[in-house]
Amino acid sequence: MQDIVAIDFEYTGSSLGYVNRPWQIGLTLLRHGRLCPQHSFASLLQVPMDQPFNQYAPGRWASLREELAQAPDIREIWPELQPWLQDKILLAHNVPVERAMLKQCFPCHQFGPWLDSLVLARMAFPARPSYRLEDLCADLGLQEELEELCPERAPHDALYDCMASAKLLELIFEEPTWREAGLTRLCSLSPGKD
Repeated sequence: MQDIVAIDFEYTGSSLGYVNRPWQIGLTLLRHGRLCPQHSFASLLQVPMDQPFNQYAPGRWASLREELAQAPDIREIWPELQPWLQDKILLAHNVPVERAMLKQCFPCHQFGPWLDSLVLARMAFPARPSYRLEDLCADLGLQEELEELCPERAPHDALYDCMASAKLLELIFEEPTWREAGLTRLCSLSPGKD
């Protein structure tokens, strides 16, 4: 099985007259369908002080405004991101959101194929009360392990959320029929194209 890179962005949300910008990125590796937490990357991303955040934007951005103003612009860290993102199968919980953010930041690059843990979870675990990532992880008993993997982090932190998506896929792959479906078939279930 090919390596898979789980990705998550945290972003400012929509504000009149301003572009929705990422303020944090998290990446982690799955090898042979298993999370490799030692192979992870996270970075705060630059958001100028005059950029407003949508009041409903989740995460701990409010306590990080000064750090975010001094953080690198995402384009500056492309050399670090490139080996994670190019020619890789990418995993996200609700692919269209992460794919759109990548295209906004790096419009000249192609990314994917993609796996969508939201789509796969709806198929693998039908009739759950919620398919929000944090709710699924709590409902499926993944929360304690995630807290151990990501101490001092919580849902709506990019590293925590990409690891949550990876743990969710790992759980799906524990069912032999899902593993045997093959990555090409599973990627075809993700909505839209890059």
